[in-house]
Amino acid sequence: MAQAWLAALARQSGGIDQGLVVLAGIGRSRFEPAAVWPERAKPQRELMTAIDDALRADRMVIETVGEGGAAVAVPIRVDGQLRGAAGILIGKEADAGVDLMIDRLQWATGWIEAFLRRKQSGSGDSLASVVELLATSLHHERFAESATAVVSELAGALNCELVAIGLQRGRHVRVQALSNSASFGKRSNLVRAIEAAMDEAIDQQAVLNYPAPEGGEERVLRAHATLSEAEGGATLCTVPLTEDKKLIGALLLERPAGEAFGADAVQMAEYAGVLLGPVLSIKRREDRWLPAKAWDASVNTFKALVGPNHAALKLTAILAVAALAFAIFAKGMYRVTADAVVEGRIQRAASAPTAGYLAEAEVRAGDIVKADDVMARLDDRDLRLERLKWETQKVKQSREYSEAMAKRERAKALILQSQIEQADAQISLLDQEIERLVIRAPFDGVVVSGDLTQALGAPIERGDVLFQIAPLDDYRVMLRVDERDVKDMQVGKAGALVLAALPDTPVEVQVERITPISTAEEGTNKFVVEASVTEGPIEALRPGMEGVAKIEVEEHRLVWIWTRRIVLWVRMAFWSWWP
Repeated sequence: MAQAWLAALARQSGGIDQGLVVLAGIGRSRFEPAAVWPERAKPQRELMTAIDDALRADRMVIETVGEGGAAVAVPIRVDGQLRGAAGILIGKEADAGVDLMIDRLQWATGWIEAFLRRKQSGSGDSLASVVELLATSLHHERFAESATAVVSELAGALNCELVAIGLQRGRHVRVQALSNSASFGKRSNLVRAIEAAMDEAIDQQAVLNYPAPEGGEERVLRAHATLSEAEGGATLCTVPLTEDKKLIGALLLERPAGEAFGADAVQMAEYAGVLLGPVLSIKRREDRWLPAKAWDASVNTFKALVGPNHAALKLTAILAVAALAFAIFAKGMYRVTADAVVEGRIQRAASAPTAGYLAEAEVRAGDIVKADDVMARLDDRDLRLERLKWETQKVKQSREYSEAMAKRERAKALILQSQIEQADAQISLLDQEIERLVIRAPFDGVVVSGDLTQALGAPIERGDVLFQIAPLDDYRVMLRVDERDVKDMQVGKAGALVLAALPDTPVEVQVERITPISTAEEGTNKFVVEASVTEGPIEALRPGMEGVAKIEVEEHRLVWIWTRRIVLWVRMAFWSWWP
C-alpha cells in the first residue's frame, strides 16, 4: 500500500526526486522503511535525516537541500499514537511551489492514517494482528525477548500506554515483560501493583475492566483501583491467559484516563490471551536452566504416576521397578568370557632328515593319517647309486679275500676283511638313510599343516618342517583372556566352550594353566590361559577350531555383573584424571 501511495503522489505532483515511507512494523518496536520511490532506489541522506527529525520531534520538518530544493517529512499518527513518517525530496524544478507540495504531502498522508486505523479497528483485522503477534513471539528464541516484543507491539496496536504480561509462579503471578521496557527492576512498586491486579483477574477467572462498564457484572476491582490511582486514573483491562483449560497468567492493558477499552480492543486482547498464552508459557519453560527442567519433568511424571489415567506410563514404571529390583536382588553366575581356539595337546613335526628333492607327497593339511602311513618321499637315487657302489666294492673285496686265504696270505686277508666290514657298514648306513627319506606318520592323527602337492621336485634342506601332526583324541583349549578379567581366573575353574563349527554342542573345559605373559590384540592386552577338554564330542573336535568360552568364577548380583566393566572404566578414568 505504501509503495502504491508513493507512486500515486509522484504522478500527481511533478518535481519529486525521491519519496520514502517509514512505519513501525508488527512485532518490532523500531521504525523501518516500508516503501521508497523510485523502487529499489537508495534513500538520500537529506531525506533520511528529515524523516528521522520528524519522528523524534513528532512534527513536520522542512530542510533546504541545495539551491531551490527541500526535504519535507510529515509524521503519521493514528489515534494519537506515532506510527511512522512520510517524506519527499523536492527538486528545484518542481511544477508547483514548495508550500503547495507540503500541503499535498500532508493531505496524502491521511490515506495512510485511514488505512492503519481501519486495519487496527476491524475485528477480522484484529485476529490477523494477533496472528502476526504470534509470529513475532515465535521469531525470537529467548523468552524475555519474545515477551517484550509482543507487549510492545500490542501496546501500539491497541493504543495503550502500558502492556504487561505475567505468568504464574506458585500461587501468584510474576510480571515477565513490560511494553517498551527491557528492564523493570527499578519500578518495583508499579510491578507489585500490576501483579496484584493480575492475581485479582485470575482469582475471578474473568476479564476485568476498570472503571467497570455500566450494566456489567459486579467484580472485585480493589487491586485495579489501587493501580489506576497510582497511574493517575488510568483505564485498565486485564485478560487471563490459558493453556489447556488452565489459567497460567494474565495480560494487563493500560490507557490514559478517560480512554475506555471498546469491545474490539477487548476482543483482540482475548484473542491474544488465547493464542499467545500457550506459546509464551512453552518458551518460558524451555528458556530455563537444565536442573529446573529436570525437576519439572520429574514432578510431572510423579503426578502422572499417582494420578488418574496414564495407564501405559504406570505399566512401564511398574515393569522398570520390577526389572531394577530383579537386577539388584537377583544373583547369577559371574563368568569370564574369552575367545578360544582348539589345539592338539601334543603336536609332532615331520622334518626333512637330509637335504634333497621332494619326490612324492601323499597327504596334505586336514588329512587323517594312521601310524606309519607314508606322508611324503624324498628322491633317493643318489643314495641308491652310492649303495650300489659299495656293494660292487664289497663283492670285489670278497673275491680278493678268498684268493688271499687260498694263498695263505694272512696279512692281506686281514686287511681285506676290514675293508669288507667297512663296506657292510656303509651299505647299512645307506639303507637307513634311504629308509629315512620316506616320511611316515608318527601316530594316528590329523595333519595340521603342510601341503607339498604343489612343490614336487623342489629342493628341501635338512631340518625343514614338512608336516605337523596332532592327535585326534587329546586336545587343549587356548583362551585369550582380557587383562581386566585375568585376575578372576584360577586354576581348576570350569566352564563351557561353544565353537563356531558346533554352535549347538557346548564343550566342558577346565582351566589348567595361566601364563604370566600378555600379548597385544586389537588394542587390548590378552593373557593366554590353557584349559583341557573334560566332556564333549571329542571325536568332532579338530585343531584350529575357534569359538567363545565362558569360565564360571562365582555368584554375584546381576547389577554388579552388568555394570562391572563400566565401573572399572570409570575408576581408571578418574584415577588418570585425578592429580
